[in-house]
Amino acid sequence: MKNVSLKDRTIADIDGQVDKVLRGLGNPEPPVDLRLVRDLLKLDRGYYSTTDDSLLRETFSRMKVAGLQVLLRPTILRDAVKSLSLKALYLPDQKRILLDRDLPILKHRWNEAHEIGHDMIPWHIGMMLGDTEQTLTPACHQIMEAEANYAAGQLLFLARRFVEEATASVPSLAYVKSLSKGFGNTMTSTLWRFVEEGHGGRPIVALVTGHPHRSRRKADFDAANPCRYCVESPPFRQRFGTMRETDLFATIVGYCGSQRGGSLGRSEVLLTDLNGDRHVFDFETFFNRHEALTLGYWLRLYNAPVPVRVF
Repeated sequence: MKNVSLKDRTIADIDGQVDKVLRGLGNPEPPVDLRLVRDLLKLDRGYYSTTDDSLLRETFSRMKVAGLQVLLRPTILRDAVKSLSLKALYLPDQKRILLDRDLPILKHRWNEAHEIGHDMIPWHIGMMLGDTEQTLTPACHQIMEAEANYAAGQLLFLARRFVEEATASVPSLAYVKSLSKGFGNTMTSTLWRFVEEGHGGRPIVALVTGHPHRSRRKADFDAANPCRYCVESPPFRQRFGTMRETDLFATIVGYCGSQRGGSLGRSEVLLTDLNGDRHVFDFETFFNRHEALTLGYWLRLYNAPVPVRVF
């Protein structure tokens, strides 16, 4: 699944909302403390479990008493959680965020920031848990999620602070890892943010996948959809955006080893742009024993007499 490109006007509006929150926190140093963000926005946080829906049933009861929309569809929350595999929920009428307790703790921070993003974006209020023709369309849902993800990234990575640091060095997974520690976020979310905001005008692409080596793939591996996420920088999208995720995945299969964890390999590879010209990219892949993270960035226009290198 490729990242969604937001309109400039939308980005500017969300940037304004995040800037207001960061100023309210006194423009803090990283990592940002989400407890302080919740206090500032007067948000409450709770947890639910996919194996114990007592909190969800309690929520149904409250929403019936409040006489809200969910009264007409009392199973909407439970259905959404189970059928859509939701990782978190935001209940705007209660100013309450619910996180899936069964997920690893490391994932709670991003999920919470994502739901805070829904709260910060004014036009999302009234659209959450909606069942209008507009909000139920996959395209509308995808855009709303992309907007909340963007807001979460701006908040967790302190807006321009991350951009300035990310563009100050040559791209590499080691550098992404150091940024993830400094800003207190997962390497996956940092990699995403790095490609979208820290590209410095370079074509960069990131993939989040299962283990690419054939001997390490899980039984449910889908060859037609091998990438959990495919994140493109704006320059990459403009020049290489027609490349298929299956082709990018095949590229990393070409150099990745079967190691159980750590670096799976690094290589210079050739990608073809929209004009048919070939370009050399530096690709590297790291496996954290759960998912493979790949970063590829533009090096130069391909000159046939200069061979590509395999590291």
